[in-house]
Amino acid sequence: MNIATPKFGVGASALRKEDRKLIMGEGAFTDDIRAEGELRGYVLRSPHAAARFRFVDVEAARASEGVHLVFTASDVADLGPVTSQVTLKQPDGTRHAQKHIPLLCDGEVRHVGDAVAFIVADTLEQAQDASELIDIDWDIEDAQADLATALDADRPLVWPDLGTNQAFLYRTGDIEKTGEAFAQADHVTTIDFINNRLVSNYMETRACLAEWDDETSKFTLTLGSQGVHGIRDTIAKDIFRMDVEDFRVITRDVGGGFGTKAFNYREYPLSLEAARRLSRPVKWVSDRTEHFLADAHGRDNKVTASLAMNEDGRILGLKIDVMANMGAYLSQFGPFIPVFGASMATGVYDIQNLDFKLRGVYTHTTPVDAYRGAGRPEAAFLIERLIDAAAREIGMPVAELRRRNFIRPEQFPYHTPGGRMYDVGEFDGHMTRALEKANVAGFSDRIREAESRGKLRGLGTAVYIEACAFAGSEPARLTLDADGGITLYIGTQTNGQGHATAYSQFVAEQIGIDFDKITVRQGDTAELAKGGGTGGSRSIPLGGVSVSAASRVLADKMKKLAADELEASAADIELVDGTARIVGTDRVISYADMAKAAKSDDDRTGLADVVQDEATYPNGTHICEVEIDPETGGVEVVRYTIVDDFGMTVNPVLLLGQIHGGVVQGVAQCLSEGVVYSEDGQLLTASLMDYAVPRADNLPFFDFETRNIPSTTNAMGIKGAGEAGTIGACPAAMNALVDALDRARGVRQIEMPATPQRVWEALNG
Repeated sequence: MNIATPKFGVGASALRKEDRKLIMGEGAFTDDIRAEGELRGYVLRSPHAAARFRFVDVEAARASEGVHLVFTASDVADLGPVTSQVTLKQPDGTRHAQKHIPLLCDGEVRHVGDAVAFIVADTLEQAQDASELIDIDWDIEDAQADLATALDADRPLVWPDLGTNQAFLYRTGDIEKTGEAFAQADHVTTIDFINNRLVSNYMETRACLAEWDDETSKFTLTLGSQGVHGIRDTIAKDIFRMDVEDFRVITRDVGGGFGTKAFNYREYPLSLEAARRLSRPVKWVSDRTEHFLADAHGRDNKVTASLAMNEDGRILGLKIDVMANMGAYLSQFGPFIPVFGASMATGVYDIQNLDFKLRGVYTHTTPVDAYRGAGRPEAAFLIERLIDAAAREIGMPVAELRRRNFIRPEQFPYHTPGGRMYDVGEFDGHMTRALEKANVAGFSDRIREAESRGKLRGLGTAVYIEACAFAGSEPARLTLDADGGITLYIGTQTNGQGHATAYSQFVAEQIGIDFDKITVRQGDTAELAKGGGTGGSRSIPLGGVSVSAASRVLADKMKKLAADELEASAADIELVDGTARIVGTDRVISYADMAKAAKSDDDRTGLADVVQDEATYPNGTHICEVEIDPETGGVEVVRYTIVDDFGMTVNPVLLLGQIHGGVVQGVAQCLSEGVVYSEDGQLLTASLMDYAVPRADNLPFFDFETRNIPSTTNAMGIKGAGEAGTIGACPAAMNALVDALDRARGVRQIEMPATPQRVWEALNG
């Protein structure tokens, strides 16, 4: 089947071309890759959240069968730590202190799972056995795992030298003007809640294969990542203090990322250094419990927010106080995540006055960083829960309160008090359409029908906006290959999104060629000088635009090549079905023959690096309906409606998959997922037996459509969609749940995750 027809260009529902390989078990995930002489690495981790320690005996482990090396902190003291890349300016003008993640702890651990030693042996089992021979004298200290009390006086300090558990203070908005707005208000609504901590739980746990070449003195690191260039740069510059040219980083297939695989982790440089010392490849593979203990967590904020309104329901001001848990150390982008959320705090509403106070907090827990949405879900949850609560308090239909306060189309471009510039939007338009699709007018009938079955029914709405595809670019390089195929080189990294399919659509739009003859190459620093990786919904809005531009450049060159060979004008050449043809004739030349005719590599190469100056702003409306079984507290999502504005749809099938996955993660945060620590810092939810990930049968089919308004900041009008489902879903689900609880028992507040036990307790006082 030739799919280089217009219906398989941009906008078409082309099916994923990469799936056959994965379904047939032909993928190349990191643990599938074997190197000759490969050894296995294992990390000995702290069983305590806060403790001082000393090694009594390490030599027994070093002498154990099959063991080649045991690292403790002193053995890697010449290497740098895993650094945070963010230092914030505080209100007093100072920059906060940085507490980086050590490769191995030197006499003190700060969370359960902190790395103490690294063992390399012939087999994983031998490395694990050797770890049990390491004799450690532990002096256990009091731990501070609770965010809510971490700043109280006389609480245990994660970093005693700071004299406080406050990692940083950040403020944005105008304190004075917001105070004046509140003084003039006719009504103030205040809510308090916890935005619960989450674990990514991608299917493929992290892994790496580290290699060292004695002849060239260069490293090769193969790992599952969301972008090889960023990881290469932080390892080379911050840890080994070597030139980036001395490192080749490769990513093959990746089984999910969600932000958490974008970062550098201590196991990567430890494996690299072990490979250099031993002149042998070293592989490290995380197990699921290590994922819970050692991979960056997401969310975890304690929030108080107040909304000031006049008697007509117009919003006058917004005050927000956030405590954001950073964990024991500052992760790579950790401090930036809640700051990012602060910039989106006013959501889709015309709120002129904002006072946002943010305190980063250290606790004896796993570090926190970007997880799908990275600050925007937290912001959307805050404002949409607050709007819902305000409408209930003043007795106004929540849709009407939203309408009165939406930013109107004529106000764009709109500068928010959080520092964002929204370019376009029709928020009332997609909310109105979503209300129609969800048949909100018939909801009262559905309430009565549910009551006849002994169920409580609730409906919740969330209207969200997010910032993504941030200012920058993603260079793309296309080549016409000798066999007539096209190869794309680009520095993003697919981890399940379907990049090979989507990028091929941009190529097919400009160059008539079968999908099977388009190869997408990602994940190798040896093939591309730079790349921004995948995160922040940037791959298609930035990468796709550059791929389209590079395709046009190559198409023009191919037409010139064909024109020279066919003795015609380039303007008379069309590219179709893998051939260049003089329009209206049967005179053609194949792409393979054109490649042979090229006099230089440049003649068969298309390059483009389209720069974008401003972020894009996807937005939309989610409407969720739930039913509660009052006997058990069980909650079932029974209807779900979405109308989104993504500017332009590249592939409806891929888009639907992104939205489905995002909604599931957002609803799961509301109803089931949540990290739990004990008072002494033990992780009580450290396995899939204790941490409730969602299942397919937890959700209904989604009713989804787009109502796109093209972005003016993106060259093709694309806004991005990878995180949007998560951002809209959590507040929609919670608003639905509270609606049901309020109707039944007058309950207007419940913490996430709203497990059956919590719901039952709320219903029964």
